[in-house]
Amino acid sequence: MPNILDVAKRAGVAPTTAKRAIHEPHLLKPETLERVRKAIQELGYEPDQVAGSLRRGRTQTIGLMVGNIMEPFFASLVRTVAHAVQGLGYALLVTDNEYDAKLELANLRVLYGHRVSGLIIRSGYGASNLDYLKRMQERGTYVLEIDYFYPDSPFSHVMLDNESCVFEGVRYLHALGHRRIATLGSYDPIHHPEERSRAFPKALQAVGLPLIEEYQRVIRLTEPEAYRLTLELMRLPNPPTAIFSLNGTEAAGAFRALNELGLRIPQDISLLTFDNYSWTSLVTPPLDVIEQPVEEMGYAAVEIVLDAVENRTLDKVVRRRFPGKLIRRGSCAPPNR
Repeated sequence: MPNILDVAKRAGVAPTTAKRAIHEPHLLKPETLERVRKAIQELGYEPDQVAGSLRRGRTQTIGLMVGNIMEPFFASLVRTVAHAVQGLGYALLVTDNEYDAKLELANLRVLYGHRVSGLIIRSGYGASNLDYLKRMQERGTYVLEIDYFYPDSPFSHVMLDNESCVFEGVRYLHALGHRRIATLGSYDPIHHPEERSRAFPKALQAVGLPLIEEYQRVIRLTEPEAYRLTLELMRLPNPPTAIFSLNGTEAAGAFRALNELGLRIPQDISLLTFDNYSWTSLVTPPLDVIEQPVEEMGYAAVEIVLDAVENRTLDKVVRRRFPGKLIRRGSCAPPNR
């Protein structure tokens, strides 16, 4: 197998220059870089990434941990991040934590062992892993949280402007005449500490509506739990006239439950959801959604992480918020009086 000395000899450069062509190509003159790359191709040389990482303390690898890789939002995020990092010469390691901080910690240990240069993470619920993330940062990994971040996190993040989106959704339903609005999941500081459920009571108050206690349940943001909660809500003596789903996966469960109950959308119940998943435009009626700019968020996350990695500014903190977009299709209408 050819080694870096063979590449240097073939290209007519010093071994350090050959190494630089692989790890720091921007430091070489274009003609020198071209000679080294031609030698690499002719010899079929493949650098030992593990050995290189041991010398540098990091790899040309980015870690990405999502909440649930099966959800379309995260699948789209993985694709976007993969295209972005690979186009810049980095590899991508992907895992998920199923929103569970315990599983997250186990996966963080694996990524730590791989000495990833950067980490984009959708943090989970439960006991905070901030101490471990700080340990990774101290070892040379740049950390950025996306879609959700730990309370009091010192790291960069890329987020949807969740509060503004919730306020817009509640204003929309209120303007249609709805006064009994339920969301699929109540805020809880341990089990469900995310921004959308936390903003919902404030959004109701802003339009002069009370938080209806009998609608409050703490659930995981999954299709089965949203299905069961929707059945419970619609069987109450005074059921909601509008349901506001916190993500597209929940909306699938709610849609199934409403169909099973024989309720018509929007004649009997209005349904609004986050996430413009493809199925939401294919059902009858197509669903009103709040669309997240997932590709923009993914590219922004990669840009922030790689800028810090390349410039070794691991303590740099960048926090960006992106607006959502309300798309009206016909699943929300004035309540049937």
